[in-house]
Amino acid sequence: MGLVLFLIIGALAGWLAGKIMKGSGFGVLGNIVVGVIGSVLGGLLFSLLGLSSSGLIGSLVTAVVGAVLLLFIVNKLKS
Repeated sequence: MGLVLFLIIGALAGWLAGKIMKGSGFGVLGNIVVGVIGSVLGGLLFSLLGLSSSGLIGSLVTAVVGAVLLLFIVNKLKS
């Protein structure tokens, strides 16, 4: 059940990050990839800043922050 929840959070985080940064999502698989990578990046960023999150909402916030950061970096590298 943990893997399914992780993928759902990843998909939701990727979709939200797509809405925040680009104005649209990336499809289901794209949202999952962006969200999962974003959750790892967000967790790393939060630990470097000394922040922690817990629970479902905390995981979603961490993943969205990481996914937005990921999309920001990708957009800067493409420019």
